[in-house]
Amino acid sequence: MTTAQFKVDDNVAGFQGDLLVFCVNQAETKEKIVCHHLVENQVRAAFDLGDFSGKEGQTLVLYPFSGTGLTDVRAARILVLGLGDPSDQTEPGGVRDLFRRAGGTIARQCEALKVATLMVALPETSFLDPGQTAECLVEGICLGDYRFVKYKQAQSKEREYSGLQQVCLARVNTDPAVETGMGLGRRAALAACEARNMANEPANAWTASAFAAFAQALAKTHSLGCRILEKSDMERLGMGGILAVNQGSGEPPKLVVLEYLPEQRSETLLLVGKGVTFDSGGISLKPAPGMEKMKYDMCGGAAVLCAMQAVAEERPDVGVVAIVPATDNLAGGLAVKPGDVIRHFNGKTAEIVNTDAEGRMILADALAWGIDAYHPCCVVDIATLTGAVVMGLGHHYSGLMANNETLARCLEQAGERAGEPLWRLPLGKAYAKQIESKVADIRNIGGKSAGAITAAAYLENFVGDTPWAHMDIAGTAWDFTEKSYVAKEGPSGIGVRTLVALIRTWPKGAMAQPL
Repeated sequence: MTTAQFKVDDNVAGFQGDLLVFCVNQAETKEKIVCHHLVENQVRAAFDLGDFSGKEGQTLVLYPFSGTGLTDVRAARILVLGLGDPSDQTEPGGVRDLFRRAGGTIARQCEALKVATLMVALPETSFLDPGQTAECLVEGICLGDYRFVKYKQAQSKEREYSGLQQVCLARVNTDPAVETGMGLGRRAALAACEARNMANEPANAWTASAFAAFAQALAKTHSLGCRILEKSDMERLGMGGILAVNQGSGEPPKLVVLEYLPEQRSETLLLVGKGVTFDSGGISLKPAPGMEKMKYDMCGGAAVLCAMQAVAEERPDVGVVAIVPATDNLAGGLAVKPGDVIRHFNGKTAEIVNTDAEGRMILADALAWGIDAYHPCCVVDIATLTGAVVMGLGHHYSGLMANNETLARCLEQAGERAGEPLWRLPLGKAYAKQIESKVADIRNIGGKSAGAITAAAYLENFVGDTPWAHMDIAGTAWDFTEKSYVAKEGPSGIGVRTLVALIRTWPKGAMAQPL
């Protein structure tokens, strides 16, 4: 994760660092190429040779040696980066992600060239103001600069690349919004990178206790409230779902709570994230191939805790509470069995038909308890919940289900803003009927059809009339759509930036309005 310092420095020609970057839109002829005057002749010459046209992601590296016509530039190297056809840049959400992808491409080039100090001349677009452009570029650079090498030994004698150390943005004018946007992009990206770190940790290191320790450290650093409910607390409160999933484990469960509750808050949002630190499937054992990826089953919990990192730094005027029910799901001698009946915090009983449908069981207790304890204006839960959502949406969209239209729209807009798209799926009585049980109030699976929706229908039993939305990120928490700022393999950090965008743009009082 990048530890770079970010600043604004408008002296482009005087920059003496490792790499200076200019962005160029795609053009059909060299006469239509618009770029910085320092590199205009070189870019047009490359166009004549067919080496560069400004296609998105296309790069051209120049070295300002004597005789190259670049003697006014003091940087060690120049990178010219293509942004693609400007006629495609017509929608703000898409343009935001274009500059995020540009930032990711810059970071990858920096890794290839072992760049420590970077300057980017801020490009202009009619769809984003300079502050928004800076935000998205910095977000992409931070996300693209991410690497997890904690457990790897150096494999060669070559100098190991430790990432960017300094990033400068050069403005067209002295707009102070650039510095503001830079901070927004950096905080959101670093929070997402922290979530990636959590997910990359092996399950023998990232346990329920690790979730608790992270929350406690974050609370101490940023003066947040923190509560850790232990197994004895759950037994006293009747949290049968979390306790049942944990029965086969040697590690006790934790209910981890982080509170940002300013005295003058207008309202409080509740975020709940699934924290299954390893999911074997329990008695309903998963197939062995690919099971190592089940250490990622805590990505929802990582998302809500790491979103709190950005919240704590930005101090919005709405309250935010994050809850992570944390446990692993193992097939020990005391493990919950298919056919068992459990009782949740709110008194609902559930027949356990499949022990691999464990995420909804722990979320149910956390949702019901969190609503009872904090009386939020709305609640959003996020979880790697079902394989069914992957079958339906692949790895490109997260599933969204909600009982409130306004909240659903707010989340869709936040996802678009963050480049983490959501696709709305229905809920209703027909799906609720699929999880009816003959021996309990409900059962924890609803058959082969509509599995993502029936999982949400289970959760709906625990939110009452509170506006609620459920994000199923099983297809996007890892193997998410490959982008320059998202690795092809490994955790994406999905959900963090969507939740941060939701809080930043929160329409106060909207949940109190009739639909």
